[in-house]
Amino acid sequence: MDPLAALLRNCAQVLSPEELQKKLAGNRPLRVKLGVDPTSPDIHLGHTVGLTKLRQFQELGHQAILIIGDFTAMIGDPSGRSATRPQLTHDAVMTNAKTYQEQAFKILDPAHTRVVFNGEWFEMMSFEEVIRLNSRVTLQQMLQREDFRERMDKGLPVRAHEIQYPIMQGWDSVMIEADVEIGGTDQLFNIMVGRDLQREEGQPQQVAMMLPILEGLDGVQKMSKSLGNAVGVSDPPIQMFGKLMSIPDEVMPKYYELLLAENLPADAHPMVAKKELGRRIVARFHSEADAQHALEDFNTRFSQKDLNSADLPAFTLPPESDIVSIVVAAFTSLGAQRSRSDARRLVEQGSVQWNGEKVTDPKAALPADSAGILKLDKTRAVRVG
Repeated sequence: MDPLAALLRNCAQVLSPEELQKKLAGNRPLRVKLGVDPTSPDIHLGHTVGLTKLRQFQELGHQAILIIGDFTAMIGDPSGRSATRPQLTHDAVMTNAKTYQEQAFKILDPAHTRVVFNGEWFEMMSFEEVIRLNSRVTLQQMLQREDFRERMDKGLPVRAHEIQYPIMQGWDSVMIEADVEIGGTDQLFNIMVGRDLQREEGQPQQVAMMLPILEGLDGVQKMSKSLGNAVGVSDPPIQMFGKLMSIPDEVMPKYYELLLAENLPADAHPMVAKKELGRRIVARFHSEADAQHALEDFNTRFSQKDLNSADLPAFTLPPESDIVSIVVAAFTSLGAQRSRSDARRLVEQGSVQWNGEKVTDPKAALPADSAGILKLDKTRAVRVG
């Protein structure tokens, strides 16, 4: 496959392919930017979509620039958010940044990656310089953002500091003279601000390379640690495999395309396809031996119905709780979130089992000193006591 075609694969939108082709023909390494805000200690499979595209540029001889947003993370990217993000301290951000880099290098080649913290330029700015930078954009521009507009239409607040975010992300592109910026489709507005600022600075404008958003385990919302629907790249092998087995069938083609760069075979059985996805993802971030063990453990737990001998996560019963509350707490302990209504539905439809017996009464309770196996659904179970 020719380099341009390879780079365009899996892209939702590129502004523009012609610009990218012209830059590639310039016979020099391109500066390719991907920005990440370390708002939590871990990265998840959603983050790996952009990191994998950045690695693709590396393998073609271009310079990967990973921007660690130690300053932008303190604002929090408002893209796609229906509410203001909680603000973090700089110390918390820098602690998260350490693990972010370690995990990013599971994908990127560290020898050919330039890691830059945007605090290198923002912490040096005087207030006068901040005011001058803000004067480069209009309030009307910022309020054209769909997420801001929706919040205003609903009477929800848009804080003044949030408006700074796209300006700061755009200025990052000016400071490193980016040729290409990679981001999810929700980043288009921010990346276009960067193009505008580069033009005003007399720089060639960066190509905007927009990648599809990977839905989380619920198959609906963007993968996010805060939403409890994420698969972390540092999750233990068995937990990682188990989470991937819970993906809704309808999003499997997208997972194959974005994570494996393959089409889901048209005749693939959903369970077989999920096992193959889980095995390959675990092998990628752990090892082939870990992947095989995770597959065998899953088969033991669910295919052979032998939960007693399986390596199950430990769970302590909350005191004096009904089965619905217990199921919600058990899902939370596995890094997943389920509402009480979701848990009640699982109970009533017979998915929840205690020591092999279905529990269908939402008001049923388990004594605090109980011990045994609590099966939550088709793919998840915990060991109690």
